[in-house]
Amino acid sequence: MTGNAPTLLFVIGPPAVGKMTVGNAIAARTGFRVFHNHLTIEPVLRFFEFGTPPFQRLVESFRQGVLSEVAASDLPGLIFTFVWAFDHPGDAAAVAAYAEPFVKRGGRVLFLELEASQEERLKRNVGEDRLAEKASKRDLDRSRLLLIEADGQYKMNSTTEFEGRADYLRVDNTDLTPDEVAELAVATLRLAEA
Repeated sequence: MTGNAPTLLFVIGPPAVGKMTVGNAIAARTGFRVFHNHLTIEPVLRFFEFGTPPFQRLVESFRQGVLSEVAASDLPGLIFTFVWAFDHPGDAAAVAAYAEPFVKRGGRVLFLELEASQEERLKRNVGEDRLAEKASKRDLDRSRLLLIEADGQYKMNSTTEFEGRADYLRVDNTDLTPDEVAELAVATLRLAEA
């Protein structure tokens, strides 16, 4: 790493796996800031439907702007949560674009992948913190249906994509607390504690 370039930590995994909650637990230990994906989604949903071209342009523009500014800042790091469909090439391209400002400045780019059973994720899908931060998830029946449909349509956990990489940690957090996952991530990925 050159200079004081911030670290970018992607926390990836399927919906309701605990990305935001684990991200907040890591932030409490490192001083990193959390940029969960719904910080860009929720405001844009007030104007355009999910997935439409204007929705996509606004979300991407907002994300790229925040990521570029943080990469150029003196912040220690950023935790960015992302549902990555590994069978959708556009998602890999998006991740590369999100990482680019950090890579250009010599910062570290790391990946924490979470996985949990669908049963556990359906329980988490109605969690108080999730619903407080993600207004679009408050229609519980629709949110449950979308989670189940996404599980059937997309490959949201990796198979061999990260094999042998030192910048990556995968954790099955079905039976782990966010604090336990955060401790493991901080130690394994050598994240500086605040």
